[in-house]
Amino acid sequence: MNLKTAMTRFARRVRQALAVETLIVDPGFHEAAAPRERETWDREELQRQALEAWRHNPLARRIVSLTTQYVLGGGIQLRSPNPRVHAFLQAWWHHPLNACPLRAVEWCDELTRSGEIFFLLSTDAAGMSYVRAVPALQVAEIQTSAGDTAQETGYSFKPVQAAGWDDSPWLGERTYPADGLESGTGGAPPPAVRHYAVNRPVGAVHGESDLAPMLRWLVRYTSWLEDRARLNRYRNSFYFVVKGNFASEAERRTRQALLNTNPPTPGSILVADASEAWEVISPQLESHEAAADGLALKKMIAAGAGIPLHFLAEPESSTRTTAESAGEPAMRFFAQRQAFFLQMVADLARAAVRRYGCVNQRLDVSAPVEVLGTDLSSRDNAALAGAAGAVLDSWLALYDRGLVDATELLRMAYRFAGEAVDLDDLLRRAQRKPNPTSQGGDV
Repeated sequence: MNLKTAMTRFARRVRQALAVETLIVDPGFHEAAAPRERETWDREELQRQALEAWRHNPLARRIVSLTTQYVLGGGIQLRSPNPRVHAFLQAWWHHPLNACPLRAVEWCDELTRSGEIFFLLSTDAAGMSYVRAVPALQVAEIQTSAGDTAQETGYSFKPVQAAGWDDSPWLGERTYPADGLESGTGGAPPPAVRHYAVNRPVGAVHGESDLAPMLRWLVRYTSWLEDRARLNRYRNSFYFVVKGNFASEAERRTRQALLNTNPPTPGSILVADASEAWEVISPQLESHEAAADGLALKKMIAAGAGIPLHFLAEPESSTRTTAESAGEPAMRFFAQRQAFFLQMVADLARAAVRRYGCVNQRLDVSAPVEVLGTDLSSRDNAALAGAAGAVLDSWLALYDRGLVDATELLRMAYRFAGEAVDLDDLLRRAQRKPNPTSQGGDV
């Protein structure tokens, strides 16, 4: 095969790949034919209400912070098997102008609070990319590929109505691409925007806040709690009523003025003659079902958040077994949100690597990027360690007798340890660099 034929085939494959990438569905099909989006005013008002609730409502703040605490845990780490890519990832992640370990908390809060988050990526002449989270309320429009809303191509920003900020290069009204690498001009690529959303219906491009189904119930619970506080305050209020035989209205007024000047203190003893009787009037504010009403409202909030009541300072049940059982669905939700957040960070990291590759041609931009998070619960680690230790004793005996091979032994060990790994890659690495302390076998 000569060079001209090879170049022709290569060009044809590139055109085919680009055609598949830009249009992966039938031209006559449109995913958003039936609109699934909220109206713009409704979506923006919902995001404002969610932010207001997070600022002023302790339950809303607690729900958002719980998600962040479980998703981030002790922090996240980036790594790559390629040394150059790994070194760049560490420099990018810990750069003082990025400070990603600190800002990851803000990102997770915003993702939970608004349901979506936008990142502006700008790259300097040396290839270092800087990440800035943009509020969803500042984005005016998301542009998508014709016929496929899953392929986002650009983002239009609203102008910032603030004195002295109109000349900013990115805070003004402007449209940014989703990638910014297709210009092919060389050097640092232009700024680009990445968009990530949760709670997004099929056919929609915008996400929805985790607080959305709870906002009205948060307002009702707050109103109920304020009413209960007022009732408790007025319940402790009372008035003295003094009845006596007064010769005239002037004598009654004189007696009332004297008592108002020197009112009896709590715990004091009052001595009156037969012509004067003292009584106490207090409001009769009976509300026997108040506790049940408050618990019902709080259950609606907990159900919308997908967390058990004891996460919201409401024990309800004092048994540890029921508390752990109720926490299992919440752990599933936090695990799913953690997986989404780690994938989001990995996508941002890969975008930063690709943008650095435009400046440093020696960088392998196709090198894999891994993002690791911490375990959701330390209790799970103890249970998994016990399970792995118990199963390994029996399976090592089977392996020594030749009844199972190394692949099956590793599969069972990592399965009971709760880790998902590539067994073939582990075996290849073990064969390339055997353990010098092993006494035989191919593990």
